[in-house]
Amino acid sequence: MKTCLLVIDVQESFRHRPYFTGQDLPAYLAAQNALIAGCQARGVPVLRILHSDGPETPDNPFSQASGHVRPLDGLAEFDAAATLTKSRHSALVGTGLDVWLTRHGITHLIVSGIRTEQCVETTTRHASDLGWTVDFVPDATLTWDMAQPDGTLLTAAHIKARTATVLQGRFATLCSVEEALARCGGTTGA
Repeated sequence: MKTCLLVIDVQESFRHRPYFTGQDLPAYLAAQNALIAGCQARGVPVLRILHSDGPETPDNPFSQASGHVRPLDGLAEFDAAATLTKSRHSALVGTGLDVWLTRHGITHLIVSGIRTEQCVETTTRHASDLGWTVDFVPDATLTWDMAQPDGTLLTAAHIKARTATVLQGRFATLCSVEEALARCGGTTGA
């Protein structure tokens, strides 16, 4: 089984959103960086996926013109096997990711990044539906509190728990960083 790690939307753009807080950032970065380091040590390719959309103006943090569509400060530096830019929630839409994975014989994905319930979950579901085996690593995902339609607060912890609940056993296997690394073993994806 050839494995690949997807690092989705771990970019400076989020620091420039009103909902951004650094509360969960240290724990997330520790898990994300450990996952990257573990994959690199095992020869598993790591793909960087960035998000860019909206008006191409400097005040839009997700536009190239903003200068924020770049790796998040604190993310470990790594040589990406490929860097792709998306403009949709799923990293498999319009990026050529599916072609890259197929050409490299990848059958198993480890999915991580920002936001847990948005681009990371959407990519996980899409990849599963297209036939990839997917490991979802909640600790290596990050999100923020949100207001529910009735105005009550839905905490980031509850969002992560809900995402894990709906993905487990249907679209992905939930893994800790250590479990994900053990599941990719010594096989290489390149």
